[in-house]
Amino acid sequence: MSHPTGASRGFGALPLISKAALAVGAVFLLVGVLGFIPGITTDYDTMTFAGHHSDAKLLGIFEVSILHNIVHLLFGAAGLALARTVSGARAYLIGGGAIYLVLWLYGLVIDKTSSANFVPVNTADDWLHFVLGLGMIALGVLLARRAPASRATR
Repeated sequence: MSHPTGASRGFGALPLISKAALAVGAVFLLVGVLGFIPGITTDYDTMTFAGHHSDAKLLGIFEVSILHNIVHLLFGAAGLALARTVSGARAYLIGGGAIYLVLWLYGLVIDKTSSANFVPVNTADDWLHFVLGLGMIALGVLLARRAPASRATR
Protein backbone atom coordinates (compact mmCIF):
# COMPACT_ATOMS: atom_id res chain seq x y z
CA MET A 1 0.00 0.00 0.00
CA SER A 2 1.30 3.47 -0.80
CA HIS A 3 1.21 6.56 1.33
CA PRO A 4 -0.25 9.67 -0.38
CA THR A 5 3.28 11.06 -0.67
CA GLY A 6 4.30 8.00 -2.67
CA ALA A 7 6.31 6.41 0.10
CA SER A 8 5.48 2.93 1.32
CA ARG A 9 4.33 2.82 4.96
CA GLY A 10 5.75 -0.65 5.70
CA PHE A 11 8.68 -1.48 7.97
CA GLY A 12 10.96 -1.92 4.96
CA ALA A 13 10.41 1.70 3.95
CA LEU A 14 11.71 3.04 7.27
CA PRO A 15 15.10 4.76 7.21
CA LEU A 16 17.89 2.62 8.64
CA ILE A 17 18.26 4.92 11.65
CA SER A 18 14.59 4.35 12.51
CA LYS A 19 15.06 0.60 12.19
CA ALA A 20 18.07 0.82 14.51
CA ALA A 21 16.10 2.80 17.11
CA LEU A 22 13.26 0.27 16.85
CA ALA A 23 15.68 -2.62 17.33
CA VAL A 24 17.38 -1.00 20.33
CA GLY A 25 14.01 -0.12 21.85
CA ALA A 26 12.74 -3.67 21.31
CA VAL A 27 15.84 -5.11 23.00
CA PHE A 28 15.32 -2.85 26.01
CA LEU A 29 11.67 -3.94 26.21
CA LEU A 30 12.75 -7.58 26.06
CA VAL A 31 15.37 -7.05 28.77
CA GLY A 32 12.79 -5.30 30.95
CA VAL A 33 10.38 -8.22 30.62
CA LEU A 34 13.10 -10.87 31.10
CA GLY A 35 14.13 -9.15 34.33
CA PHE A 36 10.77 -10.18 35.80
CA ILE A 37 11.05 -13.87 34.83
CA PRO A 38 12.36 -16.24 37.50
CA GLY A 39 15.05 -18.53 36.12
CA ILE A 40 16.18 -16.03 33.52
CA THR A 41 16.72 -13.75 36.51
CA THR A 42 18.62 -15.67 39.19
CA ASP A 43 17.88 -15.15 42.90
CA TYR A 44 14.55 -13.72 41.80
CA ASP A 45 13.13 -14.05 45.32
CA THR A 46 15.65 -11.47 46.60
CA MET A 47 14.57 -8.77 44.12
CA THR A 48 13.72 -5.49 45.80
CA PHE A 49 12.02 -2.42 44.36
CA ALA A 50 15.26 -0.43 44.39
CA GLY A 51 18.62 -0.34 46.09
CA HIS A 52 21.76 -2.41 46.25
CA HIS A 53 20.21 -5.05 48.53
CA SER A 54 18.72 -6.91 45.56
CA ASP A 55 20.76 -10.00 44.70
CA ALA A 56 18.63 -10.73 41.62
CA LYS A 57 20.70 -10.93 38.45
CA LEU A 58 19.50 -11.04 34.86
CA LEU A 59 21.16 -14.04 33.21
CA GLY A 60 23.05 -14.49 36.49
CA ILE A 61 25.28 -11.52 35.57
CA PHE A 62 23.55 -8.11 35.63
CA GLU A 63 22.02 -6.80 38.86
CA VAL A 64 18.36 -5.92 38.55
CA SER A 65 15.58 -4.61 40.70
CA ILE A 66 11.97 -3.78 39.99
CA LEU A 67 13.01 -0.17 39.33
CA HIS A 68 15.83 -1.27 37.03
CA ASN A 69 13.40 -3.42 35.01
CA ILE A 70 10.87 -0.59 34.81
CA VAL A 71 13.60 1.76 33.54
CA HIS A 72 14.42 -0.78 30.79
CA LEU A 73 10.74 -1.01 29.83
CA LEU A 74 10.33 2.77 29.70
CA PHE A 75 13.57 3.22 27.76
CA GLY A 76 12.40 0.58 25.28
CA ALA A 77 8.99 2.21 24.85
CA ALA A 78 10.72 5.54 24.23
CA GLY A 79 12.78 3.91 21.47
CA LEU A 80 9.70 2.56 19.75
CA ALA A 81 7.93 5.91 19.98
CA LEU A 82 10.89 8.01 18.84
CA ALA A 83 11.81 5.68 15.96
CA ARG A 84 8.86 7.02 13.95
CA THR A 85 10.92 9.96 12.69
CA VAL A 86 14.55 10.37 11.68
CA SER A 87 15.03 13.20 14.16
CA GLY A 88 13.38 11.20 16.96
CA ALA A 89 15.45 8.12 16.19
CA ARG A 90 18.65 10.19 16.13
CA ALA A 91 17.74 11.87 19.44
CA TYR A 92 16.95 8.49 21.03
CA LEU A 93 20.18 6.87 19.90
CA ILE A 94 22.53 9.76 20.59
CA GLY A 95 20.75 11.04 23.71
CA GLY A 96 20.21 7.53 25.07
CA GLY A 97 23.83 6.71 24.37
CA ALA A 98 24.93 9.80 26.27
CA ILE A 99 22.71 8.77 29.20
CA TYR A 100 24.32 5.34 29.22
CA LEU A 101 27.81 6.85 29.23
CA VAL A 102 26.79 8.98 32.24
CA LEU A 103 25.45 5.83 33.93
CA TRP A 104 28.77 4.11 33.19
CA LEU A 105 30.69 6.94 34.87
CA TYR A 106 28.22 6.98 37.76
CA GLY A 107 28.68 3.26 38.29
CA LEU A 108 32.46 3.67 38.32
CA VAL A 109 32.49 6.36 41.00
CA ILE A 110 29.79 5.24 43.46
CA ASP A 111 30.28 2.85 46.31
CA LYS A 112 28.26 -0.18 45.16
CA THR A 113 27.25 -0.92 48.78
CA SER A 114 25.90 2.58 49.43
CA SER A 115 22.44 4.05 48.99
CA ALA A 116 23.79 5.83 45.89
CA ASN A 117 23.50 2.48 44.13
CA PHE A 118 19.71 2.72 44.03
CA VAL A 119 19.13 1.25 40.53
CA PRO A 120 21.25 -1.13 41.31
CA VAL A 121 24.36 -1.69 39.17
CA ASN A 122 27.40 -3.93 39.41
CA THR A 123 30.66 -4.03 37.45
CA ALA A 124 29.07 -6.04 34.62
CA ASP A 125 26.32 -3.39 34.34
CA ASP A 126 28.93 -0.64 34.29
CA TRP A 127 30.78 -2.07 31.30
CA LEU A 128 27.57 -2.96 29.50
CA HIS A 129 26.50 0.68 29.94
CA PHE A 130 29.82 1.78 28.40
CA VAL A 131 29.37 -0.48 25.35
CA LEU A 132 25.70 0.51 24.98
CA GLY A 133 26.55 4.19 25.21
CA LEU A 134 29.25 4.05 22.57
CA GLY A 135 27.19 1.76 20.33
CA MET A 136 24.05 3.88 20.48
CA ILE A 137 25.94 7.10 19.80
CA ALA A 138 27.79 5.48 16.89
CA LEU A 139 24.50 4.26 15.40
CA GLY A 140 22.91 7.68 15.84
CA VAL A 141 25.77 9.59 14.29
CA LEU A 142 26.63 7.22 11.44
CA LEU A 143 23.07 6.38 10.42
CA ALA A 144 21.90 10.00 10.65
CA ARG A 145 24.33 10.81 7.85
CA ARG A 146 22.68 8.17 5.65
CA ALA A 147 19.09 9.06 6.54
CA PRO A 148 16.91 10.72 3.92
CA ALA A 149 15.97 14.35 4.56
CA SER A 150 12.34 13.27 4.90
CA ARG A 151 10.48 10.01 5.49
CA ALA A 152 8.55 10.81 2.32
CA THR A 153 11.72 10.53 0.22
CA ARG A 154 11.84 7.36 -1.88
